Amino acid sequence: MPAAGDQGPGPAPAATAPGTLAENVVRFVRVLRHAGLPLGPDKVIDALRAVEVVGLDRRDDFRATLNTVLVNRHEHQFIFEQAFQLFWRDPARGAQQLQALLAQLGGGLRKPDSTQVPVSPRLAHALWPGALRPPQDSPDLPPEMELDASLTLSAQELLQTRDFAAMTPAELAQAKKLLAGMRLQFPGIVTRRYRARSHGGRIDLRNTLRQMMKSGAGLLDLRYRAIRKRPPAIVILCDISGSMESYTRMLLHFIHAVSNDRSRVQSFLFGTRLSNITRALRGRDVDVALDKVAGAVQDWAGGTRIAACLHDFNQRWGRRLLGQGAVVLLITDGLDSDNAVQLGLEMARLRRSCNSLVWLNPLLRYPGFEARPAGIRAMLPHVDRFVPVHNLQSLMQLGAVMDQSGSRSDLRSR
Repeated sequence: MPAAGDQGPGPAPAATAPGTLAENVVRFVRVLRHAGLPLGPDKVIDALRAVEVVGLDRRDDFRATLNTVLVNRHEHQFIFEQAFQLFWRDPARGAQQLQALLAQLGGGLRKPDSTQVPVSPRLAHALWPGALRPPQDSPDLPPEMELDASLTLSAQELLQTRDFAAMTPAELAQAKKLLAGMRLQFPGIVTRRYRARSHGGRIDLRNTLRQMMKSGAGLLDLRYRAIRKRPPAIVILCDISGSMESYTRMLLHFIHAVSNDRSRVQSFLFGTRLSNITRALRGRDVDVALDKVAGAVQDWAGGTRIAACLHDFNQRWGRRLLGQGAVVLLITDGLDSDNAVQLGLEMARLRRSCNSLVWLNPLLRYPGFEARPAGIRAMLPHVDRFVPVHNLQSLMQLGAVMDQSGSRSDLRSR
């Protein structure tokens, strides 16, 4: 069995020499750790003990044993499944997966209707280090060529435009740090109250006369006032179905950053059912918060029932959360198998209840995206803005998008 730094995933366990199982398990855990899973030496010991108890009679039992010990979050399940298939079975399939990945990175992202699922770039980086780097003797870029720094983008700017699904583990770690410090500026809701200003705005005649009566002087500086604005309430509805698997991890970090940066933020996840994760996200430690979310949500990476989940939200939470100019961020690809007519009715009710409805869709990253699915066509007429959410740049520009959304945020709240 080759190590994580070798050129292939290695043969299946049946083809390994006797007595090398413990070494193979150690290397498999190392691959998962390099792919981003938080695994330490204690997990290696637990995995070896569990395999010794369960035995190697059945492949399914062996996979389930490692999965139980090594996977603590639902967001890591997809990486584990791909790593197990590539590491423990057929090296030829691993080579095919790598070729698909290189074709994907070299020719741009694939269309959403493609049937072949490429290997995760994080896992490819862990199994084949150096495979994602261009060769040094590439004819397109000679080693002696010098590039003008003024004509190149910084590493941070490149990271902001890189798709979440194509990030390596190192890039994901940097993206998480940027998300933790993200501050979104949403347009304020105009209220009926006023605040004092030192200059500019409307003349506050009442305060001006009051100051004149107190001092008894003939001339006084004018007092001014301006209309007070307050931050809007934010309601986030995020899709965690199988089609959103590549983006769920970073979107949860984004939701946690927004929840801890602002007050009056309510967060929900939905796949086949609706789950309120607002309390689970409270706290500065993102790892602790996501562990609570993983324990509270049961329908990770499954099907999608957008209409049923929106109906549940409108019935149970709409009245209490969507008043006073609330802004709803709906994060989903819109690939729903439910009744499109019912989905349109629930979207219409949701739009009438809130101040602004913004749909964030990762499929918009494709230049040739068309609203062909019935679910997307049913949802589009009821949103204020339809924007992509596939990289850091799209999230950072969300505040500017909201300011141009044409919503009712400039009206007085009732």
